[in-house]
Amino acid sequence: MRLSSVRIITGVSCLFFAAAAWQMASRSSSEFTAEAQTAKPSAAATAAQLHAVSASIPVPTKPVPVAAPGTEIYTAKRGEAIPTIARRYLGRTSYLTSSQLADAIRHSNGDRTANILKANENIIIPGILSAPVSEKTIPVPKDFEVRAIYLTGIMAASDHGLRIIRHWREVDGNAVVFDIKDSDGSVNIPFEHPLLGQHQVYIHDVPKLVHFLHQQNMHAIARIAIFRDERLVKEHPELAVQSRRNHQAWRENGKLVWTDPSQPKVQDYNIALAKHVAQLGADEIQFDYVRFPAEGDQKDASFAYQSGQPEASEPDTQATQAAVSNNSTCAIPVPRRHKKKGATGSETDANQAPQVQKGPCPIAAKPAPRGPQRSDVITAFLKKAYAELHPTGVLLSLDVFGVMAWQRQVDLSHTGQDIVGMAHYCDVLSPMIYPSHFFGMDNIAHPGDEPAHFIGESMDRFELITKGSGVVIRPWLQAFRWRTKTYSPEYIKVQVETARNKGGIGFLFWNAANDYSKPYEAMPEMKSANAKAGSKDNPKYFRGDELPTATQAALTPAN
Repeated sequence: MRLSSVRIITGVSCLFFAAAAWQMASRSSSEFTAEAQTAKPSAAATAAQLHAVSASIPVPTKPVPVAAPGTEIYTAKRGEAIPTIARRYLGRTSYLTSSQLADAIRHSNGDRTANILKANENIIIPGILSAPVSEKTIPVPKDFEVRAIYLTGIMAASDHGLRIIRHWREVDGNAVVFDIKDSDGSVNIPFEHPLLGQHQVYIHDVPKLVHFLHQQNMHAIARIAIFRDERLVKEHPELAVQSRRNHQAWRENGKLVWTDPSQPKVQDYNIALAKHVAQLGADEIQFDYVRFPAEGDQKDASFAYQSGQPEASEPDTQATQAAVSNNSTCAIPVPRRHKKKGATGSETDANQAPQVQKGPCPIAAKPAPRGPQRSDVITAFLKKAYAELHPTGVLLSLDVFGVMAWQRQVDLSHTGQDIVGMAHYCDVLSPMIYPSHFFGMDNIAHPGDEPAHFIGESMDRFELITKGSGVVIRPWLQAFRWRTKTYSPEYIKVQVETARNKGGIGFLFWNAANDYSKPYEAMPEMKSANAKAGSKDNPKYFRGDELPTATQAALTPAN
């Protein structure tokens, strides 16, 4: 081939390859430009992509503790304190007092000593209940031998009160009397009623307290002061005893303290409270002050039951005592209401008898006045209360003046406590026969130092006038040193032995300050003496009855 032809072919080939290269370059450039424009992000897109990436990376956090069964985790706010949290949680736990719960919280959280919590600090709350405590009455026969002490409502709801209960159980006590409503009218438990309104509560959870007593194998006795009710009188003066002179609330020795026992609203209020407590699991309802006022100007006192009757007259005491039979003799005390302030400010109730007359038993000097009497009102009230309470399974016991065993007409006409009639509408009668309160009787200068004499005389009379009624006599005994120089464990033992020998079944110890140091000492000694006697059928001091269910476990769970 000639050189010119080669050059021509080479030139054409170069042109061809150059065109192909230019086309490929143009296409690649446009595609790159398009890809570059598509891939270039906006500021918003970039932020979104960064947020998505950061969100997908897990951030380490403090693990939240898981609550074990029976506990709950509480996240504290800054500056909160353990006692405050304990009060808030108390009702949801098995603990009886907030201080108990506070101690348990500290223990459950590493035995910490500090109370103040940090912000967002997780605290274990122990003892959480799955449901509120529900307790049922443990029925016992009315001759169940009660060995009890008395606690105010404030004391029963306190740590010290729980220690008293446990100590009493340790020395063989088997029952506790605790205030539901005291003689000033204060109601210590949650209770809704039109006549009550807002009130200070100390025992916030009655079923829980009763459950605790039952687990200690103890009989729970709820005390209700009935007609002496200062709170109700001041808030509802129309329900008080009325003055005939000024048509206002009547005053007993200058004090407004007595509701009218014959007022249906007053009766229904007290029965409603008693039924409420029975439904909360109490084993026994104890009525105190189930009577009319015994002091003050009796002629000025007017009651609802007297509506439409002629004005009542005072019994002619001198004429009554002057008219006597010739074939019997009696020791006749002349009573007077007495109140003694205890260390806590509460009052003990008993009977003073400034003089005693010995001679033939008195008879009425003239026929009894016509129409309903105070004793009829009290008996009718008890009949109604017993009919409503008895089906619940609780026992009904009544506190009565010790002097009522003497059956004097003047005492009956004032108080309305006809023991013979009352015995038919209760299970237990508990006469208040504190030896120190019988001063002036039987020519004994210091009756408080003669417990065997006065308890023996009182029990003899109560057994006699209630014979055939089936009622149990369970006396209140003296557990305080007022007006006696011989108060001691031996003093306690003499009272218990005398009451038992005279037909009493069980006993109740009263101390207004809830100090039972002497009974604590006496109980083991009496139990030991019973064992030494070698006779289970006739022990010297007490039989040793126990509840039919004996579960010794504590209500508060172990931490």
